[in-house]
Amino acid sequence: MRLPGIHHDANATLLIGEETALLVDSGTAWYQLLQEERVRGQLGDEISLSRIILTSRRYPFSGGSKALSESFSIPVFIHESAQMSLESGDFFTTWANRYDSDMPIISTTSIDFSERISLDDSTIELLETPGPSSDNISIHISSAKTVIAGALLPRADRPLRWDLPTGNLIQAIESLRLIQALGSEKLVPMHGPILQGKDHIFSTLERHCKALENIASNDGVVPRAWPRSAPTSLWCDPVPAWPRVEKEQNE
Repeated sequence: MRLPGIHHDANATLLIGEETALLVDSGTAWYQLLQEERVRGQLGDEISLSRIILTSRRYPFSGGSKALSESFSIPVFIHESAQMSLESGDFFTTWANRYDSDMPIISTTSIDFSERISLDDSTIELLETPGPSSDNISIHISSAKTVIAGALLPRADRPLRWDLPTGNLIQAIESLRLIQALGSEKLVPMHGPILQGKDHIFSTLERHCKALENIASNDGVVPRAWPRSAPTSLWCDPVPAWPRVEKEQNE
């Protein structure tokens, strides 16, 4: 279940089983009480939240994790390369400084990528997909033909940024190709509704890959028509604008 991001918050996703659930990403610290209410409203009294998995150290994904972790008394898992950032309250590599925010200090547990997390009859696979940052991960649920891409796909019409701390353009292309090869039928981006349909997802990722490959072949220089990204943006804004089928109901 996707919990749509509010303002700068990234989408959070609840993976719910019969007795337990996992939360993927937390949003910023700005709406942490509202996020807690949303999570509790979906879980009810019968289902317990067992862990938080962060797909990125960036503030829109991780800022609210401390409050949620303490409220539910559960651990927070993140790529080992990002642990020091969260455990020291680093506001640079988390990009919290760009939102004029402090970064809450939180103890984390490193992800074991050999682990296959079971949720009822589903297996949840955590994949290393660096590019937006060195710690970026994606989540693959093969039984549901679903991928949670996080910062790797900001939105169907917004290619990722790689020019932030620990970002890497070549790794970003490789990670997008990895996700594309999974042949998913549902893809959860950073912002906006879920992309649906195998062909639609493939063609959308192809557009992103081709654009980044062209930029890489031009020594990393973006097309001149593209405006400079806003300080808080984790994406680029192509010109002319790319198509987007998915719309939030309140847009």
